[in-house]
Amino acid sequence: MTSREATRLLTRSDLEGDMAASLSDWAHRLLFGAIGWPWLLRSLSGGRPRDKAALLDRLGLPADSLPHLGSWKADTRLLGLIVDHIEAHRPASVVELGAGASTLITARALQSHGGGRLVSFDQHPDFVAATRLWLADYGLDADIRAVDLAPSPGEWPGYWYDIAHLPDSIDLLIVDGPPWTIHPYVRGAADTLFDRIAVGGTVMLDDGARPGERIVAAIWREKWPNFDFRLESSGAKGTLIGTRTV
Repeated sequence: MTSREATRLLTRSDLEGDMAASLSDWAHRLLFGAIGWPWLLRSLSGGRPRDKAALLDRLGLPADSLPHLGSWKADTRLLGLIVDHIEAHRPASVVELGAGASTLITARALQSHGGGRLVSFDQHPDFVAATRLWLADYGLDADIRAVDLAPSPGEWPGYWYDIAHLPDSIDLLIVDGPPWTIHPYVRGAADTLFDRIAVGGTVMLDDGARPGERIVAAIWREKWPNFDFRLESSGAKGTLIGTRTV
């Protein structure tokens, strides 16, 4: 959910703020907002400039193709993990939740390593339009869709992407949205797609070291024993990586 422009410290609230929230949801937001500031502050840089330069050089992209990282954008470590995975595993089908910098990097990595298909979802139509133009500037293409947020499925709190027409089989699922300001556990609902992940396929959850995502990870480990989860703690915010074993 990020464009190529500089990102504000706080998430956009034009849509999220209009949503009805229970007292429990508000209590979770306030609590996790109070304890989550250290993770947010560490993420502001987005990674070392030399790491970003090395990543772009590796992909054959110009230095100005990724002008701003940090805050709510993916950091260089997550982007590097995505490129590493695509280079090693050549996924045919990638689904991304939350468009932006990771869309550009994923599309380029797929173009360079096997040409898999990327489907990306975001709740902001203007971000989607801007991301399409961003990719087009570098000869890249992806199926980027603007979708509404709807009440989360199952027992998960908050709101989730109202998505349809997904690939039957997903080789790589990248979860970088919606923002935690909807609810600290909001990204837990990504597990509604886990049955579509192929055996040997992978889910990557950005911000995996944050308190809310750690609770999500604990629930996923109990609920999905057919996945092997590990926290990659390098980088500003950490990445939870789960691989389907059976």
